[in-house]
Amino acid sequence: MERKKGNDIESVERLKEARDKIVNEIGKVIIGQREIIDQLLVSLLSRGHCLLIGVPGLAKTLLISTLAKVLDLKFSRIQFTPDLMPSDITGTEIIEEDVSSGRKSFKFVKGPIFANIVLADEINRTPPKTQAALLEAMQEHNVTVAGESYTLKEPFFVLATQNPIEQEGTYPLPEAQLDRFMFNLWIDYPLHSEEIDIVKSTTGGYEANLKKVLKGEDIIFFQNLVRKVPVSDNVIEFAVKLVSNTRPNSNNTIKFIKDWISWGAGPRASQFLILGAKTLAVLEGRESPDIEDVKRIVKPVLRHRLVTNFNAEAEGVGAAEIVDKLLELI
Repeated sequence: MERKKGNDIESVERLKEARDKIVNEIGKVIIGQREIIDQLLVSLLSRGHCLLIGVPGLAKTLLISTLAKVLDLKFSRIQFTPDLMPSDITGTEIIEEDVSSGRKSFKFVKGPIFANIVLADEINRTPPKTQAALLEAMQEHNVTVAGESYTLKEPFFVLATQNPIEQEGTYPLPEAQLDRFMFNLWIDYPLHSEEIDIVKSTTGGYEANLKKVLKGEDIIFFQNLVRKVPVSDNVIEFAVKLVSNTRPNSNNTIKFIKDWISWGAGPRASQFLILGAKTLAVLEGRESPDIEDVKRIVKPVLRHRLVTNFNAEAEGVGAAEIVDKLLELI
């Protein structure tokens, strides 16, 4: 038993070292965005998925493809458009003829969903039927075509992007589908000094030489390690209390929650808070998370799970501000 515990401690140290190397390698291509990189790693190791929101030109695609290269994972990018069909994501069956016998048979050609890291670019530009094909794969980690089920290779990580500016001709994700994303990450404009470095590095002849830090089997090993991390009861109680206080119809509901929220977060939010806190602790070389770890990921976990009402809209209050106010109170 002691030996097993010792092995886990060594694995925690190994992941901490790997995390520093991953950040350094990504830093050769991406300037700034350290918090976003950390949150992407937390989501990946928690077996979650991310919804990235940011205006065009903030290197969202470059960040994800660079992460895939550093982790030696197969990367696939799907540009979501109004005419995209579910088969364009999952794959389709084609008729194949055997030249020697002349016999015809159906052959399944895998779609871009069959990758380790899938970037669903502008997911809200495609109709709900096509969105559902991606979301089913996210939840079940398999794809069903013509009655046949195909298992997706692990690790499987989906990052969907949305442009917050152009909302004409879009199909916003319903709340039930938004709930499947562990994190909702907002990518902001770079700092002035960072933008100067970005312009210098991208308008010259510099080409980054990226080193592979981890492989797919390493990611799966560390995902399993995160699940074994112990959590004290008071940390779980804090996470559950925080989530339950977002529900306007529960007992002892806080007044501003009743005033501004129509629907609060479900149990999946509590699960993701604990999984994320565990992962944060392990990434920093600690054997168990504390309440501060939960607080650090509350906003990306909760802000897309709170449905605000007309009062909040009229007063200009968003989900992020409500989460901040809740944290101050609890």
